[in-house]
Amino acid sequence: MLTLEPLRPDHADALLAFELANRAYFTRTVPDRGDAYFAEFPARHAALLAEQAAGICHFHAIVSEGTLVGRVNLIDVEDGSAELGYRIAESAVGRGLAKAAVAEVLHLATTTYALTALTARTTLDNPASMAVLTHHAFTPVEEFLLDGRPALRYRRALA
Repeated sequence: MLTLEPLRPDHADALLAFELANRAYFTRTVPDRGDAYFAEFPARHAALLAEQAAGICHFHAIVSEGTLVGRVNLIDVEDGSAELGYRIAESAVGRGLAKAAVAEVLHLATTTYALTALTARTTLDNPASMAVLTHHAFTPVEEFLLDGRPALRYRRALA
């Protein structure tokens, strides 16, 4: 069972621990956040909360059995569209959490955030992410390089 919680100030410690514990795992398939992200985490977390308060982004912690095991975000909200992004802890992969979290954020995107379309992107060496997007009816629309790595951009219209 998972719960999506809108990002809050009290998520900061758990979120930083999650990002640090999974940094090497994430950089296998997504661009690294860089040392500055971790060194300046309190300010970065505050900036994310400000973006969320302004309606520019919608950030969510994925909590399973009381532990923060991922995040799913809708960023750059503009004209009814946003970009979907998500991360699941290495220790939690293979349990369907990404599929479930994306399903929940798709529901929120239409019912709470009034969005009409989403985009997403993933590197070609991340077949699990591509499977999650395909499962949720995202369609590949463009090949490009993401930090020098072959990647796909996906799109999905929302009802």
